[in-house]
Parts: sequence; C-alpha cells; structure tokens
Amino acid sequence: MSTDSPEAGPQVLLGLEQILIERSMTLTELSHRTGITMANLSILKNNKARAIRLSTLATLCETLGVLPGDLLLFQPSARPLEAGRDDAPTPR
Repeated sequence: MSTDSPEAGPQVLLGLEQILIERSMTLTELSHRTGITMANLSILKNNKARAIRLSTLATLCETLGVLPGDLLLFQPSARPLEAGRDDAPTPR
C-alpha cells in the first residue's frame, strides 16, 4: 500500500502554475529564461515532484521576481490531531 496519497499527511506544493497565469507566461518562455527543461518545469508545475533543488528554486525565484515563500504552499494533513499533541499515537 502506498503512502503517497494526499490524505497521508501534510504536503508542500509549488504554486508555479498560478504565478505563470498571473504573469501571462508560458512554460516555454520560463524554460528559455531559466535554462530549466520543459519536462522538469512541467513536473514542478503539476506538483508531481517529490523534491526540488535549492538552486532550481533560487533560479525560479530570481526569474519570476518572487520569494521562496511566494512559490511554496503548505497543505496541512487531512487527519485531525489529538488535542494539544501532534505526535499522539492512534488509539487502539
């Protein structure tokens, strides 16, 4: 059984698609400006990446004129936490 489902826990996502829409910029144009391949940008835009190099994040931020916090989005876990504890064991 895979633990990669969105319900499995919190996720950090990339808001690249929204920033591109706001700037009326295509992936092709971003690829030309950054030197990052279309394939890699597509993976990032569609939130299929499991990781991102800090150098890639820095290049995107510089090119798009944003801060890392403008690109990175946090999606909390769908599981409720036990009152006051985020590491509480599941009751049996």
